[in-house]
Amino acid sequence: MKAKLKHIALLVKDYDEAIAFYTEKLNFTLIEDTPLSETKRWVLVSPDGGEGCLFLLAKAATDEQAQSIGRQSGGRVFLFLHTQHFEEEYANLLQQQIKIVRGPVTEPYGRVLVFEDLYGNLWDLIQPNQKNSQQ
Repeated sequence: MKAKLKHIALLVKDYDEAIAFYTEKLNFTLIEDTPLSETKRWVLVSPDGGEGCLFLLAKAATDEQAQSIGRQSGGRVFLFLHTQHFEEEYANLLQQQIKIVRGPVTEPYGRVLVFEDLYGNLWDLIQPNQKNSQQ
């Protein structure tokens, strides 16, 4: 199969609060915000300006979906952000008062910390070692 992963759906409580968090606190780029109906929007954000996989901010539409907000991975780290500017990104997380769950620490694969987004999803922020930068 020669396919590319284009979007990952991330359940959110509210479109606007999610857009604000990801664009204002994590400095993601808002790629698209298109109304599909009175209650549904197609909202895409990206940490790298749209160069890689995009996040589809999907407002929970059912009670079951609402119960899964922030728990899409069962409490494990869910998403992995690679950076070449770890200290700058770490300083931004602190400045934005984003909860750091673990780290920062240096591991064999690079510098890493775990942070929590506005809904409790766990993210790794990683500056990989040079030999691990493609993983």
